[in-house]
Amino acid sequence: MSRPKTDKPKPEKQLLHLVIGGELKDFTKMEFIDLKAMDFVGAFPNYSSAYDAWKAAAHRTVDNAQMRYFILHAHRLLDPETGVTHDA
Repeated sequence: MSRPKTDKPKPEKQLLHLVIGGELKDFTKMEFIDLKAMDFVGAFPNYSSAYDAWKAAAHRTVDNAQMRYFILHAHRLLDPETGVTHDA
């Protein structure tokens, strides 16, 4: 007799994303005016939740043309399977 299958959803693999923002010296380049004044919005387990946070932060600062927010794919810098970091 076989066991009945449980329809438990498989947990989503965590892929770390960071959302940061700050004022740029020149909006065509990636150089911030003041690194100490940067806004660390947070760390998120997937792109979807990071995107939602990025969008909310960007909307809050829409009147400041120099302010930009970014999603950093931290999981690409860390190998989640082995814990190996890929430092330069």
